[in-house]
Formats: sequence, structure tokens, C-alpha cells
Amino acid sequence: VQLVESGGGLVQAGGSLSLSCTASGRTFSIYAMGWFRQSPGKEREFVAAISWSGGSTYYADSVKGRFTISRDNAKNTVTLQMNSLKSEDTAVYFCAVQGKIYASGSANRYEYAYWGQGTQVTVSS
Repeated sequence: VQLVESGGGLVQAGGSLSLSCTASGRTFSIYAMGWFRQSPGKEREFVAAISWSGGSTYYADSVKGRFTISRDNAKNTVTLQMNSLKSEDTAVYFCAVQGKIYASGSANRYEYAYWGQGTQVTVSS
């Protein structure tokens, strides 16, 4: 599976960004997807996940109400819409494919089998 993220960049606090992740190489529609982020010197942390069908979504408490994860199985794409961005959202953002089919999504990064290369998001205060 190949995952390519896009949409990162520099934004002022309070602004918005939309990250996209396009998958190829496997049947995208049967896998749950997740977004994680990592700041320098910190562990990679969970941001959001979406089930294989798109019917269930999960968010870290720190982004709940500000970020929205969605997927378009026809386009093999998962999107993370980020609003009301804060300086603490600054990180490299990674999308990932959960390792088993027909899963509901997970906050546990070790359950994800494939990862993109990451895209930098910088929020200036």
C-alpha cells in the first residue's frame, strides 16, 4: 500500500487547513484509516480515525470539535479538515491504514500497518 499525504503548510492560529491522503495498491474501501501526528521530541500521537465504511469516527480529545475526518472510497482518499488551529497543533501529520480489514478504526498506532511519509503543519501564534 502506498499512501501520499498533501495539504500541509503554514497557517495562523485560528485558521484552517485540509489534509488529504490518497491510497493505492490495495482495496482501500475495506480498511479503516487514521491520522496521527508527531512533534519534535514527542511520541507519535493519535488524531483521528474512521472505520472502513465511514460510519464511525474517533477523535483525540485535543482535536474534538475542531477536526473532522472523512473518506471518499471512490477516490481512495481520506481527508482531515482542521479548523480553529492552535500552535500546539504544529506537527508532522501522517495517515495510516489499519492492519485488518473491516475494522472500526483505532487510536493505537501499533494497529496500523502502512504509513504515509507525512506532511508538515505549522501553526503560527
